[in-house]
Amino acid sequence: QVQLVESGGGLVQAGGSLRLSCAASGGSFSTYAMGWFRQGPGKEREFVAAISRSGDNTAYADSVKGRFTISRDNAKNTVYLQMNSLKPEDTAVYYCAGRGVLNAYGLWTRPNLYDYWGQGTQVTVSS
Repeated sequence: QVQLVESGGGLVQAGGSLRLSCAASGGSFSTYAMGWFRQGPGKEREFVAAISRSGDNTAYADSVKGRFTISRDNAKNTVYLQMNSLKPEDTAVYYCAGRGVLNAYGLWTRPNLYDYWGQGTQVTVSS
């Protein structure tokens, strides 16, 4: 059973930065496409960023493009989300998700296509 554990959330002022990490265990991390999603108060869970199994391809929501960067280290079984120029509207619980795939370059942006989820980490951006 694959387990995903997020860390790195916290309280930051607008314009600041945070780096989220998601550590995977119990499976073959290099065979998973990974994604980050977030859910703000009273909102549905939304796509933030995705990275292919190989790490060669990435995708971002328009709202975070140019500010957030997703990356992965398959040797450390970890995916990261570097968040810069944070805004109050980025406040949410951030979740990482994984999907076992054969395609090394595919990306998935819909939450219902992911098999494994972490417990989430709170990010709060004050104005």
